[in-house]
Amino acid sequence: QVQLVESGGGLVQVGGSLRLSCVASKSIYDSDALRWYRQGQGKARELVATMTSGGATTYADSVTGRFIIFRDNAKNTGYLQMNSLQLDDTGVYYCNDQRTDKDGRRYDFWGQGTRVTVSS
Repeated sequence: QVQLVESGGGLVQVGGSLRLSCVASKSIYDSDALRWYRQGQGKARELVATMTSGGATTYADSVTGRFIIFRDNAKNTGYLQMNSLQLDDTGVYYCNDQRTDKDGRRYDFWGQGTRVTVSS
């Protein structure tokens, strides 16, 4: 089991920035991939950004060029730097840690979410 704790959400005006953090209870060096998802009011949860164990990153089209996913293995922490925030970025952001055990079974661990509200 891996516990994930997100923080860094809050209220910000359009054009502002926030940095979300996701602290894992176990070394993220052993993670296959770290992902950030978000869910807006009345919307399905969507994938925002992914960082693989090798450091490759991918982003949803809607956040490309504005958001950056990165991690600090020494702190067991993943981050999502969000710049030029827009109203549509409002939602609850979830951290996801995907791992594979020695038997090849894949597991997904989730944090409790942190709310981001962008106001005009």
